[in-house]
Amino acid sequence: MGAMSKTETMPDAVMPPAQPSAVDPAESTAEDAGVLVKRAEAEAAAAEALAAQARARVIRLQQQAQNLASVSEVVPVSEQRDEPAPVGGDPSWLTWTRARLSGLRWRQLATAVIVLCACVLLVASALMLRSQQTAQAQERNRAEFVAAARQAVVTLMSIDFNDPQGSVQRIVDNSTGPFRDEFLGAADDFSRVATDAKVTTKATATAAAVESMTSDTAVVLVSASSTVTNAAGADESPRRWRLTVDLRREGDQIKMSKVEFVP
Repeated sequence: MGAMSKTETMPDAVMPPAQPSAVDPAESTAEDAGVLVKRAEAEAAAAEALAAQARARVIRLQQQAQNLASVSEVVPVSEQRDEPAPVGGDPSWLTWTRARLSGLRWRQLATAVIVLCACVLLVASALMLRSQQTAQAQERNRAEFVAAARQAVVTLMSIDFNDPQGSVQRIVDNSTGPFRDEFLGAADDFSRVATDAKVTTKATATAAAVESMTSDTAVVLVSASSTVTNAAGADESPRRWRLTVDLRREGDQIKMSKVEFVP
């Protein structure tokens, strides 16, 4: 219960979070995530346009290859009339035959090279598109985890002694796993301490960065500040915090599964 133990040993009994500020941190994090998603969509559109150009080039090369093949198979009538009649061991006839066969082989080789280049170009464009899509998916996941971590820290550290049960419920709703079970076990003590201290804590997540990430889990380092206001309305100096937040995706929601304060 790394997050709870450190919070309960703070001066003034608790650092109960405060009334939400005029500017909701969740809105700014949502805007950040939206910007990243729009940038990813723009990159996807560019990659799709590049793939379309590659496919058009492949079609043109294939048509050229087919035209060459048809030309090599059709012998003009005039050429047939001008062909010398075969004469039993005439060296000129043998030379003409070898030249004709050599030209045919070169045309077939050129056709094969064109087709091969077209296939290579098509495969390269497909791999490029796949790589771009993978990078965009990772960027979207990163933006979602960063936004979820910032909101989780604000929820955890923002407590109002006028509504301790509401503060506790918000933390429970945004947590999962052992952290949620541990917090539920201490929820009553948490509410009592917040009420007795008669203070309100307002937290703000100032920065966040992903340390590690999979498609469904992430570890995010978050920097935050908190301001404590007592019942008389006096504010204490802001305090700076650094927390490591473990996150897990559950359905369409990302929840904190572990929280630790770090130096």
